[in-house]
Amino acid sequence: MIKRSWFGITAMVLAASLSLTGCGGNNNNSASPSASASPSASASASASASPSASQEQVTISVAMNVSAPAGQDVYAQIAKDFESQNPNIKVDIQFPGDYENVLKVKMAANELPDVFDTHGWAIIRYGKYLADLRDEPWVSQMTDSIKNVVTDKDGKVYVLPISEAKDGISYNVNVLQKYNIEVPKTFDEFLAAAEKIKTESKGAVTPFYYAGADNWTVGQFFDEFASSLLISPPDNSASALLDGSFDWTKWTPLPAKFKEMYDKGYMNKDIITAKYTDLPKLFATDKVAFFMGSPSFADDAYKVNKDTKIGIMPVPSMVAGDEPSFSGGERNTMGVWKDSKHAAEAKKFIEFFAQPDNMAKIANVLKLPAGLNGVKATHEFASFYDQYASIRVFPYFDRVYLPSGMWDVMCNSGLDLISGHISPDKYSQIMKENVARLSKK
Repeated sequence: MIKRSWFGITAMVLAASLSLTGCGGNNNNSASPSASASPSASASASASASPSASQEQVTISVAMNVSAPAGQDVYAQIAKDFESQNPNIKVDIQFPGDYENVLKVKMAANELPDVFDTHGWAIIRYGKYLADLRDEPWVSQMTDSIKNVVTDKDGKVYVLPISEAKDGISYNVNVLQKYNIEVPKTFDEFLAAAEKIKTESKGAVTPFYYAGADNWTVGQFFDEFASSLLISPPDNSASALLDGSFDWTKWTPLPAKFKEMYDKGYMNKDIITAKYTDLPKLFATDKVAFFMGSPSFADDAYKVNKDTKIGIMPVPSMVAGDEPSFSGGERNTMGVWKDSKHAAEAKKFIEFFAQPDNMAKIANVLKLPAGLNGVKATHEFASFYDQYASIRVFPYFDRVYLPSGMWDVMCNSGLDLISGHISPDKYSQIMKENVARLSKK
């Protein structure tokens, strides 16, 4: 009898559920593309040695939210290396395309993979499904910026943080050098840099690029600068946002500044129809200076121009006297399903991935900072992460201060603002109304 893989079964269940529900809303409450659904891919690592007669062979299922083919390859290779050293354990590692919905179906059935990626939601969404990893040997190596993100107040450690997010702004090194611009530290310096680039290039270089066809790029602005405006300053609105007493007129400076940037010609004029896939070529040909988010497009830019130079900078401060910051949290993780029949093997698998050499392999391919200390990354952005190692990292604004479903509201309202359908004041009113509505669910 041929056994179907756990993903194959889930795919059929998901397809059936979608056919019954029709076109429903997608409440993907994520501030970055790494937390969105990924293109379909699958990989399986096969054992290269036979188990001894006295050892029972087990298979652990692993699901990772990694869409880049190079990233999938490095995960699969490490899994294969694990199998070669542990011949009694076979690893079925897969990379489901519609990751978030696949995991939702499996949560509903309480049939999760033995090991899975929590893609930014270890505690809030998946916490009750995860085993406590506090006694694992790698726990003491967690970086200060990720430790509290994956550990609760009682000390439970939910996942191994393979890589952590430190989202700020990607910038074109060549453009800033050409126009003699220092990396902006405040929002006023940010806008001054945009004016200088626009004026001195005579419009040939677009300071800020946003892609309405991939509206998460618009959401990035509001999510990252919301922390800069409302959370980072000493006199902040964190408590008011959490207890529901927040005055939403304090949100209005964000849409007002976004609209100002567009009206002054600091953004691409085709923002409503622009695509994220056009960004690599624009960066490679020095037509764009800044992009909100990580430089995950870098390899595609190098294909156009091998001399493309991309830098990473923190989010400039919006309040006088404050300092720049990053938005971040989990990027890629590994947690153990609390009801796994192979929890010991699953923990052993995770411990293997936590080895510095394996963590470095992943960091260098995905070009991210590792979630453990003692990992030496050598990719081209490692020096920037080292340079800004002391910069504060705040959790993604929407994951902490907004109810599920607000991500789409932010993205869509940003485009409505640019198209002239709403004003900055109306944007704030929409936020207030939708937070109240979604908080009741």
